[in-house]
Amino acid sequence: QVQLVESGGGLVQPGGSLRLSCAVSGFTLDSYGIGWFRQAPGKEREVVACISDNDGTNVANSVKGRFTISRDSVKNTLYLQMNNLKPEDTAVYYCGTDLGQYCSTSYYYTLRVNHWGKGTLVTVSS
Repeated sequence: QVQLVESGGGLVQPGGSLRLSCAVSGFTLDSYGIGWFRQAPGKEREVVACISDNDGTNVANSVKGRFTISRDSVKNTLYLQMNNLKPEDTAVYYCGTDLGQYCSTSYYYTLRVNHWGKGTLVTVSS
């Protein structure tokens, strides 16, 4: 049974940092593409960053240079390091996978994902 459990969200001031974690079970993390997504109030869910089975990464333009995706195959955990956070980064952050090899930052990848965690809330505010 595929399970994804996010953690690490919270309240942070603008310019601060957070690291999100996604513990996965039921599949081998480094054999599939997987991503971080976010959904702000009143907006559609969007891809933030993703990593393919060959360790290639894709990062949304809105967070490029600030967010880094990585994974630990021993711990079967996906990470999202978020630096220089801005108020517009406020959202519920989810990890998700379609158990395919590839990933992208396109909206269509969001539609393909069919395994989701329950999300973790990130609030950036002074």
